[in-house]
Amino acid sequence: MFGKFCKQSKFLFSLLAVGVLISACEKEIPVEKEVIRPVRALQLSDSGQIKERSFPGKAKAVKEVELSFRVAGPLITLPVDVGDKVLTGDVLSKIDPRDFEVALNNARGQLSRAQASAERAQSEFDREMRILDEDPGATSQVAVDRKKAARDQARADMTSLNASVAAARDQLKYTKLLAPFDGVVVNKYVENFESVKAGQQIIRMIDDSKVEMIVNIPENLISLTPNVAIVYVRFDSFPEHTLEATIKEISSEASETTRTYPVTLEMEQPDDVKILPGMAGKTVGVEVKEGVELIDKGINVPVSAVYTAENADESFVWVINETNKTVSSRQVTLGKLTDHGILVAEGLEVGDWIATAGVNYLREGQTVRILQSK
Repeated sequence: MFGKFCKQSKFLFSLLAVGVLISACEKEIPVEKEVIRPVRALQLSDSGQIKERSFPGKAKAVKEVELSFRVAGPLITLPVDVGDKVLTGDVLSKIDPRDFEVALNNARGQLSRAQASAERAQSEFDREMRILDEDPGATSQVAVDRKKAARDQARADMTSLNASVAAARDQLKYTKLLAPFDGVVVNKYVENFESVKAGQQIIRMIDDSKVEMIVNIPENLISLTPNVAIVYVRFDSFPEHTLEATIKEISSEASETTRTYPVTLEMEQPDDVKILPGMAGKTVGVEVKEGVELIDKGINVPVSAVYTAENADESFVWVINETNKTVSSRQVTLGKLTDHGILVAEGLEVGDWIATAGVNYLREGQTVRILQSK
């Protein structure tokens, strides 16, 4: 009886276990959520965008410098004031030179004594050599060598003191602070008769005959910039004035945060208004160089956007679908290298979004999040 009960219990337990397993299998297995990968990207632009876009900036002087003395001492003259115009070589300030004049005179006196010693040592050496030539028994090679060593030492002393005189002369020259270029004094940090230290800021001056302005150009437009002949600039303080500027310098390195390239513009100071450093302004148009196509046989893209598939010679870029933000590989035909990337002759169109970094980690159809949309 007990054995029969045990068999029934085992049977019921088995049915229960099978039911639990079936129930577990029927539960929905969770699907791992796709990770959306952030990716740097840019939208390919046409030549008209650089004409239509406006880029802000601030005016700065074409030259600016903080002037200081290379020696220390009390000031005895400070003839300039803020706002004064100065010419190259004008004395802006002067340190009391008396201690430096004394040092120079001492160095010159030591040099004169060394020159006399050197002449005497040379004469004694010459006399010893004549004795050796005329009467070898009247002297010895040891005596000759001793005279030669004395002469060489005197020459070395004279060389050292020549350097000391030159250094003392320079120290005396450094007691005058001269204007390095034509410009305007915009700040004074000390007053006359103060004792100043070497390297202490004394005067700030600028050359405002020309004006510079730095604007930041997005990476999708930077390749077009070298073909611009004239940039038109307008400052907020003088909205009725439009100034012509030229491109002085184009940086070859983009900002890590904004992915823009600093471009320095230069313009002449207008006659009827005064553009001061720090004034805000913006570009209001550009004029393209005559006979230049802004897009030269292709669309410029960063080199980092192009990759080569494994065991293949073709080049590809990842094109981002603007609607669903998925990437697809597209074969491209490359042109020449430029200062800011490489030209794609075929395979891309203006308006396409392409990935510009991490291209080796993307896969076909992957969903991405655009980090940069400039």
